[in-house]
Amino acid sequence: MQGVSTASIRQLDHRAGVIRMTALVFAEARAFLKVFFSNWIQDTVVYTEHANRETVTARDVVYALKRQGRMIYGFGQ
Repeated sequence: MQGVSTASIRQLDHRAGVIRMTALVFAEARAFLKVFFSNWIQDTVVYTEHANRETVTARDVVYALKRQGRMIYGFGQ
C-alpha cells in the first residue's frame, strides 16, 4: 500500500488535529488503510455479485460501508 503518500497521511492527521507524529505512524496508517480498503472492496464486490451485475453502483459501496458500521449520508436511505 505504498500508493498512499506520506503527504496524504500527514494531511489526514492535520485535519484530525495532530500537530506532531513519529515516523512509525505512516507505516501503521498504511497497514490500517490496506485492511480497511480490502474489507470494503470485498464487501462491495459481494453486493455487486449478489445482484448479478458486473457494474458496481454507489448503493453497493454505501451498503458495504454500512455493513462495516460506517455511514455515508446523502446516498439514499
